[in-house]
This record gives sequence, C-alpha cells and structure tokens, in this order.
Amino acid sequence: MIYLPLGGAGEIGMNCYVYGYGPEDNERLIVVDMGVTFPDMDTTPGVDIIFADIGWLEERKNRIEAIFITHAHEDHVGAVGHTFERLGAPIYARAFTANIARHKLAEYGLSESTVRVVGTFPEVVKAGPFDVSFLPISHSIPESSALVIEAGGEKVIHTGDFKLDESPIVGEAWDPDLWREASKGGVKALICDSTNVFSPVAGRSESTLSGNIEALIKDAKGMVVATTFASNVARLKTLAEAGERAGRSICLMGRAMRRMTEAAIETGVLKSFPKVVSPEDASGIPRENLMLLVTGSQGERRAASAQLANGKYLGMVLKEGDTFLFSSKTIPGNEKGVIKIINQFSEIGVDVVDDAGGLYHVSGHANRPDLETMHQTVKPQIVIPMHGEHRHLREHAKISENNGFQSIVAVNGMMVNLSGNAPQVAGYVETGRTYLDGSVQIGALDGIVRDRIRMALNGLVIVTVIIDEEGEVLGEPWCEIKGLPKTGRNNAPLVDVLEEDLDQFLRRANAKTIADDVKLERELKRITRQSSQNEIGKRPEVSIIISRLSA
Repeated sequence: MIYLPLGGAGEIGMNCYVYGYGPEDNERLIVVDMGVTFPDMDTTPGVDIIFADIGWLEERKNRIEAIFITHAHEDHVGAVGHTFERLGAPIYARAFTANIARHKLAEYGLSESTVRVVGTFPEVVKAGPFDVSFLPISHSIPESSALVIEAGGEKVIHTGDFKLDESPIVGEAWDPDLWREASKGGVKALICDSTNVFSPVAGRSESTLSGNIEALIKDAKGMVVATTFASNVARLKTLAEAGERAGRSICLMGRAMRRMTEAAIETGVLKSFPKVVSPEDASGIPRENLMLLVTGSQGERRAASAQLANGKYLGMVLKEGDTFLFSSKTIPGNEKGVIKIINQFSEIGVDVVDDAGGLYHVSGHANRPDLETMHQTVKPQIVIPMHGEHRHLREHAKISENNGFQSIVAVNGMMVNLSGNAPQVAGYVETGRTYLDGSVQIGALDGIVRDRIRMALNGLVIVTVIIDEEGEVLGEPWCEIKGLPKTGRNNAPLVDVLEEDLDQFLRRANAKTIADDVKLERELKRITRQSSQNEIGKRPEVSIIISRLSA
C-alpha cells in the first residue's frame, strides 16, 4: 500500500491525496479530496483559483477506482468540477458534501449522477481492491468524515479535518467508542490533520459560544452584522438564534451563505433555523431590530463584508453606532484584507468586534492534546502528519514519536510505502499547481503568472519598428508605456527619450543587424532597458514589434 500527497502536505489548502495498492508501478488507486486554494495579488495576480497539478494522476487515469471527498470545504471539494473530465472516476461523498459537489459539476455541465451518496461506518464502498468507509467526525462543517481504507489486509485511517467536539450543535459529535470499533484489528497508519498542532490547550466545543454571542447582541444599540465562514452551518445557527432571542430579524447576505444553508436544510443536516427575511424586506426593519449574517470573514473583496465596508450592499448601509462581529479566525495570509475592512468600518463609526479574546469563535481543528487523544484512541503503528505547513508536519511527527508511534514527514510528491514494519520512501512524484485563469487551466511553469508579476513590478514598454522591402527603417520607432512614469530625470517625456535613443541606434545599425529579427529585437530590448534605467531607475519588460513590408 502506498500513500502519496499531491496537495495539502506542506501547505494548508489544496488537499489532494492518493492511496494505491497492488504491484509496484501498477497499483490500483483511489483519490481522497480535490480541493483548491486561493490566489493573492502579490504572487498570483489575476488568477481565480489554484488546485493541485494532477498530471501524474491523469497519466494513470485507467488505474483510478474512485474519488472520495471527506467534507465540503473548498480546500477539499472545490476542484471537482475542474478536474473531473481529466480523471473520469466516480465520486463518493456523504449527502451534504454530495449536494455541494453536484452543484460544482453542474456549473461545468457535467452529470450530477457522477456523485454517489454513501452512508457511514460500518457501510463499505468497494473500489477495486479497496474497502472504504466514511467514519463521522466533528469539524466546522456538517458531515465531515474520516476514511477507513482497507486493502490487502492493511488498514489506514485518513482523518480529514477534525476536532473532538462532544456537542457540536450541528453534525455528529466525537464518538471515541465508534473510532475504537473502526480501529479493531489494528491500524497500520493514521494520516492525521496537523493544523493546530502548536495550540497547547484542548479545543473548545461549538456549544460554548452561544452565551457570549447572545450577550453581545443584546447589548448592541444599532444594527448588528456578523460574519463567519459560510460553511460553518453550526455557527450560523448559533448567531441566528442568538439574534432571534434578542428580538432581531435575521437576514442572510452573500451567495455562499445562502447556498450552504439551503444545502444543510435540503439534506436534513439542519433540522431548524430561525426565519430569515430578504434583503429587500430588511431595508424596512428598524436598525435596532435587525441582524445581518454576511459573507467575507477573510476580507474577500467581492464578499458582502467588503461591499458594506465600501458603502452599500443590496441596499443596506452601515452607520455610526452599528456593530460588526468577526465570529471567525483570520487565516494567515488574509490579514491585510481583514484589517482594511476593519479600518473602513472604523472610519464610518461602526464598532468592530473580533475574536482576539476567544469569546466568539472556536477552531474546527484539533489542538495538540486532541491530536494525542486521537493517537491513543486509534493506536496506529504509524502516524503520518498531513494538512499543514512543513513546520506543522514536523512538530506533529515529533509528538508522535515521543509518544511511541513511528512517524514520517511526507510532503507533496513524496510516495510512502506503508506495507513494511516502518514507513519507507518509495519514490518522488513531480508536483505543482494548476491555475484557473478565467476559463483556462494553466500550469505554474507556463510563465503566464510570472510575466504578470514582472509587468506589475517593472512596467511595460512596447516598441514598434517598420522596415520596408529594401531593408530600410521607415520613419522613427515609436513606444507605448504601461505602468511607468511619464517623465524621467531629464524632465522630458519618457517616450520621447526612448524613441530618440532607439532612433539613433537604428540609424547606426548595419544592414546585417536590420535584416536579422532575433538580433534586432535583442538590441532594441537592451537599449530600451538601458535608457529606462538611466531615466527612471527601472528596467521594464519590453515587447518588440517588427513589421516588415513585402513588395
């Protein structure tokens, strides 16, 4: 049996894991999760989403038995619509996750029947040599599940994302007896969530938040607005019920929030939810009697939170004395966007409440003591950390070894053989990222994003030269500049300086240089960059257009 992470090991997000069983280099394969991560303007400008490079899988698509999705967070299910046609294997998920996955396939015109709804342990899905069961576990989204994977007499448990919550409000509670039952007969390897390995205290239950949230809303004077992860249906329920008890009408704002709530109701995960009003009706309700639940807890610029911070969203406007609650944790990397929104609200006079004191948010991931509880419950031979940056994986491996379990730090692309008495590196697979750029999938090494970054950093000069059929330059070259100052050190227009320097070069150039497009382009680029360096202290990207007239 082999384990191969293609995404999610050495990073948080973009989860994609492969298990294989069979003769070496001819194993039958299953895939666990097809997730995405999100771009930023500094490193991936213009990109819509990012997911794992599945080139290795695509070359072996005839060996893939099935795809299993542990839960409906975007970093686990977000890529199914973008990758399905390249892999073609059936997708298995529990009802809530299947509901979300089917909508993603439908966006691409793909058949929803591809997604097959399955029950929980001890129900088994047979996929080639694999027997796979969905083992319920609590998390910050309904119907999260670990996977019990058996093949050839070996058993591994892939935890997915989890926390040990005995009263999660929505979804299944942590059931150690069920997990001990699933672990009977011995577990070769526990592939385990590492996100909160550095948190030294045991995690708190979702049910501990309602009192604090209700007190905050009850004391608020104006309109109350709260944001959290749209997928955290339990938190939405807690917020909405607290608002209702405080005498406020509830309005959901943001496509993702409405979609997740609808999916939870459709699949029976959410048994009850306060009555909600439409944004149109909300505008007629007194501010002190209204609570908005909005998307955008991570500072996303198109989400409802950012739109409200910019002035207005669906007719709603925040005013001085209103309260805005971040019932969420800011994911590392999103701080800049969140702080921008907080400052915009501050300028309006809105009172912003975050979770600095831990009163209004609990994590959906297991802390260090919870991880150790999981290890002792399952008692595997090997613990393999996953779902974390390298520092998380390494720390998790240390803890495991200190507690008497074998461990290995397996990052993306490292294939691990689980069949022996100790984990062994069986080889390495080239991994990377695929960018969805508009409607096109591009590779990280295609150079497109790199060129964008260079243009953003350095600016762009476009140089056009026209040469007649006799090899004579017609007129002067002309330049267009993008993202560069219009004047330089000499207080002359930058375009004029560049055109003058290029014209002088062309007048001196010999016929052999003029006739050779490659050599001519190289020289024109060199002079453009050199002149720009002298004038503005930058060496821009340069695009040369050489037009040759035919007789």
